[in-house]
Amino acid sequence: MAGTGGGRPSIFPTLLYADAKAAIRQLTEAFGFTELSVYEAGDGKVAHAELVQGNGAVMLGSKGTGSAFDEAMEGSGPVGVYVVVDDVDAHHRRAAEQGAEIVMPPTDQDYGSRDYMARDIEGNIWSFGTYAPETGA
Repeated sequence: MAGTGGGRPSIFPTLLYADAKAAIRQLTEAFGFTELSVYEAGDGKVAHAELVQGNGAVMLGSKGTGSAFDEAMEGSGPVGVYVVVDDVDAHHRRAAEQGAEIVMPPTDQDYGSRDYMARDIEGNIWSFGTYAPETGA
């Protein structure tokens, strides 16, 4: 079940911050990441951001948005990871058959992706989906 080819990353660490705007500033200014996209919610919180470094990228957002990912991360391990897969439903079936805790079943997203979320044995959230942003790498 390979991800995408063509130079696009297939794994994206996903992080939530109490102050995502400050985190973006630090990651870009102090650590040299480049802002690819930042989407704000109506209340000014960061709903979703993508930062690139070399041929890799991270996704991040604000805590407390009420999104499915925000709710799944509450009380979970310290990080989430997004992995691009070609067939979300087959990947989900395999995970469920192996006893993984599914926290969101395969779902078609407004932005064109199909993805699902599972919790690992340490409580970290793993998202698997078809969305693979172009990073310019």
